[in-house]
Amino acid sequence: MTFLLDVMSAYKGSEAIVSGGVTLTYDSLLSHTAAWRERFAHVRLPSGVVVGMDGQYNAQTVSLLLALMQHGAIIVPLSREAKSHHQEFRDIAQIEYDIGMRDVSPSIEQTGSRAQHQLYDILHERQTPGLVLFSSGSTGKSKAVVHDLDLLMRKFQKPRRPWRTLLFLGLDHIGGINTLFYTLSNGGMAIVPTDRNPSGICQAIQKYKAELLPTSPTFLNFLLLSGAYKTHDLSSLQLITYGTEPMPQSTLDHLAQVFPTVKLQQTYGLSELGILRSQSRDSTSLWVRVGGEGYQTKIVDNRLWIKADSTMLGYLNADSPFDEEGYFDTGDEVEVDGEWLRILGRASEVINVGGSKVFPAEVESVLLTLDNVEDAVAYAEPNPLTGHIVAVTVKLQHEESAAQFKIRMRRFCANRLTSYKIPTRVQFSTEPLHSERFKRMRRLASNTAL
Repeated sequence: MTFLLDVMSAYKGSEAIVSGGVTLTYDSLLSHTAAWRERFAHVRLPSGVVVGMDGQYNAQTVSLLLALMQHGAIIVPLSREAKSHHQEFRDIAQIEYDIGMRDVSPSIEQTGSRAQHQLYDILHERQTPGLVLFSSGSTGKSKAVVHDLDLLMRKFQKPRRPWRTLLFLGLDHIGGINTLFYTLSNGGMAIVPTDRNPSGICQAIQKYKAELLPTSPTFLNFLLLSGAYKTHDLSSLQLITYGTEPMPQSTLDHLAQVFPTVKLQQTYGLSELGILRSQSRDSTSLWVRVGGEGYQTKIVDNRLWIKADSTMLGYLNADSPFDEEGYFDTGDEVEVDGEWLRILGRASEVINVGGSKVFPAEVESVLLTLDNVEDAVAYAEPNPLTGHIVAVTVKLQHEESAAQFKIRMRRFCANRLTSYKIPTRVQFSTEPLHSERFKRMRRLASNTAL
């Protein structure tokens, strides 16, 4: 990571990060990083140990991350949103030291665990820092992904445009890590919002003149529904990137209408591979070109496979998923148009109705344009005649009769979806239909059946 420190030194007088209303220059951020290194020396923190740290953005956590990388540690960011999973994650990662941020003076404490895993052995042999990230677990148990940080950092060595970037995705998310490293390695400014709701995001964009907003389709839908963009000056915004899940075409179209001067760009990546370079065909198109230096792609039975220089070493709690050529099955079904791809969704989430495929994102895209729908998640339910039926859980903006909504929904969908794609079973939920990472969750239990 020598190149990163060199870049930060070159931009020492420039704004590096703002959090909690306090702005630090690159010089100050480097000083904070050096202070952490002195602290490590004082407590005799061994190099190569597995360290759990706060996964929330602020000057302390960012400087801690940089110091741990210099120290050769294996880093496990734990976000507050995933607090209910912390013990599970700690056990899987075999965390040996915890660095807490709860007190005025942060604590460095041994856990009593001793990490032993062949993937950790590889990092120790290479004498490189590591990173452990946990998959979202939206369709199953979370997997612990182990990265060699030196490999993950290589793509940032080529200078690119600096942006004033809003940090939306957390340090425990590959998209958040990618955003942070891109920003710092190009002398940009990282903006930490006080709140991750639409009003808080808009306020941060206005106050600090953010140019780039990397986020998820689910959050962008909430932003449009909230109307917060109408009461804030977002004229500094030049680029919105979206990923982590399929984008509903209806949301993208609405977004393009609201932000006609902002470029909208789809991104693609996975915890296992990092974030690929991408280019959308245009701001209202879901066709995207992915890959670039360090990445190779292939399509097998309409599924996207990727081989990456920055690929993970493996899982701590699962078998290796790579084929004999080193390609990773993303699990995403795609359509192909020359060099362009359209990501249809996870093959595991496809709804098979009498032999016909239904992709949840297509159904959700229609329902999100129906009056009074705040959010919707489509998924398969077993059926003895057709194999599956299309089921949907809906979160309404305002209370409405179940029977009335179902009639309205069917009439609305009749001219927008073929008959087998129209939801047969509909459920209500008063709870959010997305994870802490603003990603739609499948097969959520509802509160009220229609």
